[in-house]
Amino acid sequence: MKGILKIYHPEETLKYHIKSSYCKAVYSNSEHFLEVEIITDDSLDHVDDDSLQYNFPQISLNVFDFPIDDAEIEGKTFEIKDSDDETYTEVDLFDDEDAYLYNSELSFEKNKTGDLELYWKGEINDFYIGSENPIPFKLKCNFRQDEIEVDD
Repeated sequence: MKGILKIYHPEETLKYHIKSSYCKAVYSNSEHFLEVEIITDDSLDHVDDDSLQYNFPQISLNVFDFPIDDAEIEGKTFEIKDSDDETYTEVDLFDDEDAYLYNSELSFEKNKTGDLELYWKGEINDFYIGSENPIPFKLKCNFRQDEIEVDD
């Protein structure tokens, strides 16, 4: 498993397993930018039929074009606060609902096996029941290269 996303809704903690993760520092026009994409698994095997999560089986969280000082992200923490003028984060719910991220904090560390890990916490719109208060989330995932098995 690549990681887990937990959304702390007042009625229940929603858990999503991470299917794929992507991260890199991009150098463009003499500046460095952070790009991150996290896509959850669409499996609902671990979800109860009456769960709020059942209506939203998959989520994608993204950071794009976020300016950083240099290409080295290990050991660093980035605080991302979107505004009306500048947006660096995006959520895709894979349906017609809209959601937005607030107060994102991304921390990058290497684990014991040398893989880069991301700890991302912040808030997301309550797209489950539509309350006006954003709800907290935490995400932990790694960026270990997937091993592809080829049959003879």
